[in-house]
Parts: sequence; structure tokens; C-alpha cells
Amino acid sequence: MSKSARNRAQQRNALTQRQVPWGGIIFFGVIGLVAAVAIGFAFLQSRPSSADGGGSIAGLVQKDDLSREHTTDAVTYDTAPPMGGSHDPMWQNCDARVYDRPLRNENAVHSMEHGAVWITYRPGLDAAQVAALGAKVKATDYSLMSPYPGLDAPIVLSAWGKQVKVQDAGDPRVDAFLRAYVKGPQTPEPGAACTGAKDAA
Repeated sequence: MSKSARNRAQQRNALTQRQVPWGGIIFFGVIGLVAAVAIGFAFLQSRPSSADGGGSIAGLVQKDDLSREHTTDAVTYDTAPPMGGSHDPMWQNCDARVYDRPLRNENAVHSMEHGAVWITYRPGLDAAQVAALGAKVKATDYSLMSPYPGLDAPIVLSAWGKQVKVQDAGDPRVDAFLRAYVKGPQTPEPGAACTGAKDAA
């Protein structure tokens, strides 16, 4: 073999050794992508299932298919306080409002239709507890609070189709409920006003 032929052969060998193994890279890249998708799917499946962010609140009661009819008549609700249903055409003002007297159900239910959370408490609840709840409401637009005679729990938080009962104002579920449901995804009329209607208890 001539010297020039040997040089060409050596150059071909050097090029062959330097070639990038694209087949191997593509194969392992596909395997890595499949593994990443599988891990992501497993992670999502392991998370608590909740369409509205509040499904993990312990003791949460939910109610669907609530009437949204307007009526000036008294309404008989199947929970006390109600979680929704037919209601008065006028909503109760709910701009971080603390009322010191019981409210008419039908007006408060309309407020919940607009995205408000209604915090009710048993009359006679310790003054420090009432003050703690009131501070939370005063810091939260689209919320209202009032005493509610006959409650079967010291404190009940209600939003449209959602409700939780707690024993103490310091229960972390109070803040969790407010975060999840003040103008939350359950709101039948997002963007509707919380002022300009019924102002007194």
C-alpha cells in the first residue's frame, strides 16, 4: 500500500472513531422521556383529588344541584345554615362585614351565590373566639359573619354548596375554607357585587 493510501485509511479510521453514536443517544433519550412521563403521571395520581382546592378539608360537606331561583317568600332549607338554594333577590352586603345580629337566610344565601363565605357562630360563643373570627372576616372581602341561633356546632362556615363545622376559631380549617371558597370556583355568579344591597341584619 502506498503512503498516500495508508494516510487515507488512517483518516477514515479516525473519522469513524469520532462519529457520534446518534442511535444510542436517541434510544436512551426516548427511554428517559417515557420514564419522566410515567413518574409525573404517578405523582399526579397520588395527589388528593379536588377540583376546587378545598376537597382535602376534613369534615367538608358538599351539596350539588342547588336551586338558584329568586323568591321573596321564606325558604325551607335542608341544612342550618343553608349552603345554597332559592333565595331573596337582594343579597346581604358581604364586603368583610361582621353583623352582631342573626341574618335572614334568604339574603345570606344570595351573597354566597356571588362568592361569599358566610361564617356563623352559636350565640354565647366566647368573646375571644368571636373577636378572632371577626378579625378574619374584616380582613377578607366577600365574607360575612353573624350569630346563628340553634347551630349544632360552635362555628359553621358556609359557601355555595360547601360547609364545614369547627369547634374553635383557631382551627386551621377556618383559614383553609376561606382560601378555597371566597370567590372560589364553586361560585355560581363570579364577579357579582357584594355591596349595594341589604346592609342591616
